[in-house]
Amino acid sequence: MLKVGLTGGIGSGKTLVAEIFKVLGIPVFDADAAAKNIMENDASLAAAIRSEFGDAAYKGGRLDRKYLAGKVFNDSYELEKLNALVHPAAIQAGLDWAGKQSAPYIIKEAALMFEAGSAFNLQYVIGVYAPTHLRIKRVMDRSSLTRDEVISRMNSQIDDAIKMRLCDFVIVNDEQQMVLPQVLKIHEHFLLQTGNVERA
Repeated sequence: MLKVGLTGGIGSGKTLVAEIFKVLGIPVFDADAAAKNIMENDASLAAAIRSEFGDAAYKGGRLDRKYLAGKVFNDSYELEKLNALVHPAAIQAGLDWAGKQSAPYIIKEAALMFEAGSAFNLQYVIGVYAPTHLRIKRVMDRSSLTRDEVISRMNSQIDDAIKMRLCDFVIVNDEQQMVLPQVLKIHEHFLLQTGNVERA
């Protein structure tokens, strides 16, 4: 079974691409959602986050994401501290999940795949690319973040040009090229590689 990563900067459209793979029957692990779940429900991790960022990191027993984002997205040192707490648990959750799957290949979706060092156990990584202006617009349209807040979050990630060079495949989601044919081509490639489809 192939293990494939799926990554892209905030607003690139990696979630859209992940949904297409799901429709094709490929299991997808959402590392970002898993990290949020662990931060909410892992008592030892919550205690460590409180210790580093203050009791205000949790409100009524629930993670205060807005407070935490305000703490870390404008301070690379604080962000590194948070990532050092969360990423190992999220990576382990992904490994546990992968061990339960039986599809020809599986996908791990993560925004900070290279930043977190979680690409080490993957055979391939797919990158999703979109121009900066589109990414900013998409995030602002779907959230309450200001332009400056979106840019701050973008700056906390590896530059997109570098990230895409680290990927084995790149899907362009620029509202000019169709995404579905790009996904289908990669899907067929992996099925051929795993012997799950005959060559035409």
